[in-house]
Parts: sequence; C-alpha cells; structure tokens
Amino acid sequence: MKEMERYLRPSPTIDSDNEAIKQKAVDLTKGKETVEDKAKSLFYWVRDNIKYNPLVPLGIFEDYRASKTLKRGEGFCVEKAAVLAAFARAVAIPARLHLADIRNYLVSERLFKVMGTNLFSYHGYTELYIGGKWVKATPAFDLKMCQENRIIPVEFNGKNDALFHSHNLDGKLHIEYVADHGHRADFPSDEILAGWDKHYGIAAQERLNRFMEAGKEMKRAKEEA
Repeated sequence: MKEMERYLRPSPTIDSDNEAIKQKAVDLTKGKETVEDKAKSLFYWVRDNIKYNPLVPLGIFEDYRASKTLKRGEGFCVEKAAVLAAFARAVAIPARLHLADIRNYLVSERLFKVMGTNLFSYHGYTELYIGGKWVKATPAFDLKMCQENRIIPVEFNGKNDALFHSHNLDGKLHIEYVADHGHRADFPSDEILAGWDKHYGIAAQERLNRFMEAGKEMKRAKEEA
C-alpha cells in the first residue's frame, strides 16, 4: 500500500494539489460512479482539449508541470500524460508516467527538419491503476489532429491498454515502439534531457529555438498588421 501511495501524492510535475487541476478533475468525473468511467472521462478530455504540439522549449521545467500545460491548452506527449496523471491523482486514481522511444514513420517534414530524425526519444504516456492492474493510456494525439492527418485515434475504455496504432487509416506504417524506459512517479527531467541530448544534440535544440522564434515573429507581425 505504501508503494501505491506515491502514485496518489502530488509531485513537482504531476501537481495534483493545484486548485485548477483539482477542480477540473472533480468537474469531469461528476456523476461517474465507477473508476473506469472516471478514467475515461479524464482521458478523453485531455486527449481532445489539450492540443498536441511537439514543438516546445527544451530544458524549462515549468513548461512540463501539469497545471502549466492545463492553463496553456497545448503540449506534447509527456506534458499531456502529466495532466492526465494529475487529474487521476486528484480524484484518488493512482497514476504514473511511462516512457518509451518510438519511431514515427509519418512525421511531418517540418518536424523532421527540426529533429533530424523520426525517433521520438522518451515519448510519454500515462498508466492508471484500475481494477487491480496498471492500464496504459496515451492521450497525446487530439482527435482534430488525427482527422486532419488520417491517424487512427487512440480510444480508451478504462479497462484495456490504449497505445498508438502501428498503421494509419491508409494502412501505412505509422508508430513503432523501439525501446522501453519503464515507469516513473514523476517527470525525470535530468534523465529525459540527457536522452534528448544523446539522440538530437545541441544542433537540434538550436534549430528548434530558431523555429520557435520565427513563429513568434510571424505572430507578432500578424498582430501588428
């Protein structure tokens, strides 16, 4: 039981004691009588109401905190997984992060140019303790993104693992899980940043920073026009 308690307590990234996190989790699970139904409600809200955006600053711890991602309304896989975990802990469902390396064979040309590879190191999803077992749930790709890119959405019934599909709607190879890094009670920032540095290097970080700065300039120009 003591081991399970660590997956119910708030942590630096999975800040389930944040008031906005707690209130949203309570609202989303109101009227849901079973753990499965509560978990489903939380999953689908995170999947579809927090936009998937893989182009985020690296090395800024605040950006990975669940409450920050909730307020921002967008994030990449680990950030969205942290929100789902925080929601779950806020309503007494044990939750943790699981990390893996995956290949995305349909990665956009824009993202490939930034990363220099189709390998996503330390992809993250959530594990929820339901019905006496840990169940995997991947809320990363929102429904709108899936529909626009012919990706099969991840569906979750609160009982069985819900991971990325290996192929898209056209039968093309999409996602391959290539390495497993196990589960964590919180976001292991040093470990993940070291993994990213190993696979992408400083050059990729510089390309990402330039890309994001260019995006900010375009946004400012539109606002001033």
